[in-house]
Amino acid sequence: MAERIRINFISLFLPLLSLFLPCTVAIGAPTPAPWPVQFHSILFINSSDGLLQVTDLWYDWPNGRNFNIIQHQLGKKLYDLEWNNGTSFYYTLDANKECKTVHFPVGILRPNFLDGANYTGQEHRDGFLCNVWEKADFITYYEDVETERPVSWTFFSGMRAHVMTFEVGKVLDEPNWQAPVYCFEKAKNKVDYATLLLEPTPTSGLNLMREITNIPTGSNRVLVS
Repeated sequence: MAERIRINFISLFLPLLSLFLPCTVAIGAPTPAPWPVQFHSILFINSSDGLLQVTDLWYDWPNGRNFNIIQHQLGKKLYDLEWNNGTSFYYTLDANKECKTVHFPVGILRPNFLDGANYTGQEHRDGFLCNVWEKADFITYYEDVETERPVSWTFFSGMRAHVMTFEVGKVLDEPNWQAPVYCFEKAKNKVDYATLLLEPTPTSGLNLMREITNIPTGSNRVLVS
């Protein structure tokens, strides 16, 4: 009798277990969606000291290039053109013809630059329920739970970017990727990348992001800060 009850209990319990088991296996920390290989995004950025800027971000991984067109509030428009060979140009297109040329040890951000980030849970940010990750004690990244689009990210310095638009597959017209000729004319335009990383400019956080997030997992490389 006892044996029959035990068999009947097992026969009833196993189907119920099979219902819950897939859910149990699926439970775990989510991973951030890789960036699309090509997209255009408008970012509203507030620096740690309250300076505001709007950035047109054009990301083009297949062609090894990234472009940040930065409009400072009531101020200068700066063009930050980055190539995967490590070369970056920082220039204006006004009468001053300013340009700095920098060579970085790494190229542009990889689409999976958040690999290895630590999942910290869910938070509401800018009106969206977001999954949140931290990486290298440097960046906190917020991604919309429903659409997996980036919503915001914050650098360790307090600089915060808010994603206003996110157009997957949109590419900037080819002529706009060419740095002006005066970027190639003057040797004095070339500056050491470590100096640029430490400059208190709107691009500093982005440059450090390139450096830190492109370091392979397990690397013992140390950055000066």
